[in-house]
Amino acid sequence: MDIDFPLVLTWAVLISGAIWLIDVVGFRPRRERAAARRAADGSSEEEQARIRAEPRVVEYARSFFPVLLIVLIVRSFLAEPYQIPSESMLPTLEVGDFILVNKYTYGLRLPVLGTKIVDIGEPQRGDVMVFIPPHDPRYFIKRVIGLPGDVIRHENNVLYINGVRAKYDYVQQMQADIPLASRPILIREYMETLGDRPHRMYRYPFTEPAREWKVPEGSYFMMGDNRGRSEDSRAWGFVPESNIVGKAVAIWVHKEPGLNMPTFARNRWLD
Repeated sequence: MDIDFPLVLTWAVLISGAIWLIDVVGFRPRRERAAARRAADGSSEEEQARIRAEPRVVEYARSFFPVLLIVLIVRSFLAEPYQIPSESMLPTLEVGDFILVNKYTYGLRLPVLGTKIVDIGEPQRGDVMVFIPPHDPRYFIKRVIGLPGDVIRHENNVLYINGVRAKYDYVQQMQADIPLASRPILIREYMETLGDRPHRMYRYPFTEPAREWKVPEGSYFMMGDNRGRSEDSRAWGFVPESNIVGKAVAIWVHKEPGLNMPTFARNRWLD
């Protein structure tokens, strides 16, 4: 089961803050007045301290609220870690990569709601972007291919953007094991250039029917770099601007599945 961590964190901040505030406004003054009355009656300092003491739940709320609030602010408005769960962005991102997502590049958004409150910038073609797709509540990560108003055509494993063919430079050929395939298949790695931004991508020996999309205003067309094994805008459509989470800017650690130690060998900035 996937846990909506931003929602859980937001509720934790609200509940701990509410408990602390209610105590400060309502119950703490009562305890102080009760302690003062006992002091006037001649009770010991130990007895007065016992009366003034915070309940355990208030003590925990007061201690955790500032920490939770800082974490919420950092994750919501500055940066958030994200783990790569699939092979859809090979060879750029591998399963087990932990990336850092810049949350303010495309504007500041309210946590959970995702409503933009400060407009800072817009996604650019070639950006690696984290978002929530229209069909699934989980985070996805793909590359921005089409901007609002673009016409995207995918034919013979080649991209055409507004009628202009993307540039491809051959890198190498390799074998890959594909689930349900009877034998390994040969895939080719290319350097694909979108505008003036190159990135590596995989091309498979099978081709899809030629298709064309017109990107609506306020939406984006996304594709994985591992083109033959990526469920992206070709399958589920466009990503609305309101579903953007942030821009992937760096790989900061890598951990292979299972009982393996993290490694920093893949650490690098993402273009």
